[in-house]
Amino acid sequence: MTALRFESVSKRYRITSGSNSSESGSRTKTHKSDFWALRDVNFEVAQGESLGIIGHNGAGKSTVLKLLSNISTPTKGKITINGRISALLEVGSGFHPELTGRENVYLSGSILGMRRAEITSKLESIIEFAGVRPFIDIPVKRFSSGMFVRLGFSIAAHLDPDILLLDEVLAVGDYAFQEKCKQRIAEMHRQGTTMVFISHDLNAVRSVCQRALLLQRGEVLAEGSPDEVIRRYTETAGFHQRPQITDERRVAEVTGVQFFDANGNRANGFKTGDPVSVRIDYLAHRHIPEGSLSLYFLTSDAGIAAQWTTSLCGRPIDMQIGPGSVEFTCDELGLQPGVYQIDATIEKNGTAEEYEWQHACASIHVDVGKTRGSFYMPHTWRETSHEYGNMLESLAQGING
Repeated sequence: MTALRFESVSKRYRITSGSNSSESGSRTKTHKSDFWALRDVNFEVAQGESLGIIGHNGAGKSTVLKLLSNISTPTKGKITINGRISALLEVGSGFHPELTGRENVYLSGSILGMRRAEITSKLESIIEFAGVRPFIDIPVKRFSSGMFVRLGFSIAAHLDPDILLLDEVLAVGDYAFQEKCKQRIAEMHRQGTTMVFISHDLNAVRSVCQRALLLQRGEVLAEGSPDEVIRRYTETAGFHQRPQITDERRVAEVTGVQFFDANGNRANGFKTGDPVSVRIDYLAHRHIPEGSLSLYFLTSDAGIAAQWTTSLCGRPIDMQIGPGSVEFTCDELGLQPGVYQIDATIEKNGTAEEYEWQHACASIHVDVGKTRGSFYMPHTWRETSHEYGNMLESLAQGING
């Protein structure tokens, strides 16, 4: 049985530019244009199935959520939902800072559609799951941010819907609590709850979902197993040229960024700790005697996770007029699991003067590798217990002798 279905669903927003009146009070013309957030989207989710929806910013993921949550309606097409649907979108929604944690459990639970008797029967389990029992009877305005989101997620995680919508909610709290959240989601899925999970966390999509959907510019680009769709996702970051500068200010440009695995094959997917190499191709329009090249690895929230740069080697690149290339090598990739957007720059060595900045010229997906933590530090080890024992034995013999 089908839990929900999108049939040729499109969503249009009217965008108005200009102003209705000027400073002098006279009316000015406004220009209206159409923006299609979704175009002819078709998919369905079977009862008890878990579907992950991924895509770059602006792909249409949030619009799908709004349509499923009945926040907005489609411009064209039909949406069919069979069963009670709940959205676990913003943890802690409906909390009142002056009320205690216990009081907010009842308030937030009722906002999410739970009856008072149901909340009472689940109260102890909610408190235990959140791990805030010593503080449950003090106002939540005194809660730490971690306590706040843990209690919010715990309330939402005790819903019993037929269909559950998830949006980036598995990134709350510390690592241990995130694992606890994933276990709870898996438990709900085993009990037959249908799930639609919209996220940038591709590893969470892989662990939670049976099937995935890739959106790009409001259209379905790929559909299939999470591994297949995630692989396609990393390939969709094309090479986006900046607006051409035709005058004498055009000094140099990045023309290509390619990643390679340990065997020298082009790749977009790696594991933490893998060897990686990257080739940057560039074209210099003028001679740059002291140039440098950099790669920036950006997380899904646009934070810079790492930078590789030639400026640390102590000597600049003598960029002659014409094409050139630089290759970076990394014996052990330190990035933790996730998708990283790649920016490439050409600068004057040792300065902040930039000649070129290519945004989103590539992307890579990093899978679970050797370790856990915020980042991976390459390291070696050796066993020293026997050496230490032999040293003590030699020392004892010397003393006795």
